[in-house]
Amino acid sequence: MESNTIRPSLSEVNASVDTNKKSVGKKLLAFLGPAYLVSVGYMDPGNWATDLAGGSRYGYTLIWVLLMSNLIALLLQSLCARLGIVRSRDLAQASREMYPKPVNYFLWFLAEIAIAATDLAEVLGMAIGLQLLFDIPLMWGVTITVLDTFIVLLLLNRGMRAMEAFIITMVAIIGLCFLAQMFFSKPDIAEVAGGLIPSIPDSTALYIAIGIIGATVMPHNLYLHSSLVQTRKFERTSTEIKKAIRFNIIDSAIALNMAFLVNSAILILAAATFYKNGLFEVAEIQDAHKLLEPLLGTQWAPVLFAVALIAAGQSSTVTGTLAGQIVMEGYLNIRLAPWLRRLITRLIAIIPAYISISVFGEGSTGDLLVLSQVILSLQLGFAIIPLIHFVSDKKAMGQFAAGMWIKILAWISALIIIGLNVQLVIETFGEWMTGEYAFVLQLTVLPLAVITLGVLLYISIMPLFKGMKKEESRVPHGLYDEFQLSSPVPYKKIAVTLDFSEHDHLAINHALKQGGKEAEYLLIHITESPTAFMFGKETRDYESESDKINMQKYIDSLTALGYKCTKVIGFGKPRNQIPKLVKDFDADLLVMGAHGHQTMKDILFGSTVNAVRHKVKIPVLIVR
Repeated sequence: MESNTIRPSLSEVNASVDTNKKSVGKKLLAFLGPAYLVSVGYMDPGNWATDLAGGSRYGYTLIWVLLMSNLIALLLQSLCARLGIVRSRDLAQASREMYPKPVNYFLWFLAEIAIAATDLAEVLGMAIGLQLLFDIPLMWGVTITVLDTFIVLLLLNRGMRAMEAFIITMVAIIGLCFLAQMFFSKPDIAEVAGGLIPSIPDSTALYIAIGIIGATVMPHNLYLHSSLVQTRKFERTSTEIKKAIRFNIIDSAIALNMAFLVNSAILILAAATFYKNGLFEVAEIQDAHKLLEPLLGTQWAPVLFAVALIAAGQSSTVTGTLAGQIVMEGYLNIRLAPWLRRLITRLIAIIPAYISISVFGEGSTGDLLVLSQVILSLQLGFAIIPLIHFVSDKKAMGQFAAGMWIKILAWISALIIIGLNVQLVIETFGEWMTGEYAFVLQLTVLPLAVITLGVLLYISIMPLFKGMKKEESRVPHGLYDEFQLSSPVPYKKIAVTLDFSEHDHLAINHALKQGGKEAEYLLIHITESPTAFMFGKETRDYESESDKINMQKYIDSLTALGYKCTKVIGFGKPRNQIPKLVKDFDADLLVMGAHGHQTMKDILFGSTVNAVRHKVKIPVLIVR
């Protein structure tokens, strides 16, 4: 559903965690959590592929890329937290307020590509982990990953703290598994330290380095963090906002440094185990798993490796779903049911996984994982540049606008990432334009690259001249406007839905209070038996005949009390039949009793109230 106002980001959990604690320690603990959900994106299966490729091919040489990526991530995630806390906007919402519709549609499309690439890595990682641990064929593993759609629904239903507890548990499992791996591999500490000196040995190292950056500083994490910090409830005073920013920076520092240690552990493990033994081409996760036991001399090494991989994939799938919801709602102001959004994202990721495995075999998953991370890196500029503009705007951010040094460091980070990406694109295009299909690529890929570069320049320069657009007002942080009291218009035709449950009397009583004896009432019931779905009005089964008797009893009772009532029975799906009957009656008010279903029951039985209220154009009174 679209509207002209902006909903609170992740509205079902927005401001759901109370941080008003007396002691500093308890207050800090209340703020801790969002960055841990973000951190799992920094250690997902896509990171494993790039870290393994870098460690096995170049030893400890590319550790400095991990360190640089982590420092950039800390800076950018702190800016996301600042944006969400101060302006109560996530990155997508702020972009929609700033840029014109065509640009926002383009940015949304790129963000969706990034999320699909992220989900592709999670699909492959989970499938590989299941194969390694239980010997399940990779194709079956990819199919099984569809089922984890419901994990997000269950966690969201239990609240933000439950979701954070689940993620922290997964992160702990990953960390402990690799701590044990470090003990088994016994890396050379001096050589590890030497890897902190920046160097790029060749063009392949550049490709892997960009993949590491894309796997670490992931675009969807920027959208995610700016939304998750809004789950904390605190007083909107300058003092409390400063505390919220400070506590979230602490949260980010702890969580992202843990992610850095895990990524470093993967690369160090690959360097100490494979590079040292002359195995320079171990980029496939499956190959790494097979070689760990003979090289490290313990059967626990591959088991811990597989367990950590499943934990990484499962935790990342939760945050990917949330990011998808944030991006769609923020850019387009359209909200889908979480299960549907998750299912669509997962199906988009499964298709390239199926194609790759079918055409190129199971050995292609490593290349596909690295490619997915390079795609993420190429999207980064389109998220980072708007972010820097938003937190630098003094009109919107006030005293909490980013300082000079923060802005300088942020722009340097953006230039490093964009510069590396441009170099990769130029080198890749140079190879493509001399190949067999050069002419076709010149007509297709080249114009697309030019358009993309044009949009990047536009979002970089436009805010400097145009300034920020006025923010849309929204409850509860909108501006007060003087209230004008108007005389109520009495309802003349009121429709009431009945299902012969304890909700009926409550719904009827509320309807009668709205219209009194002057109004005309229509009692609606929908018969949902299998016969009703097949034969509609021709249905003459026991259920439909009982429904008619019950409806007549309601009519007789209300008529005896002096109310004007008629009845109608529909057949089939209530969400389709009720709006039609209401329209035919020309009702000016609809009263419905809420069934109280939640999460899984809504999936199984359907959410009639939500579906109906979106289809009718009159006020809907929902009672329970």
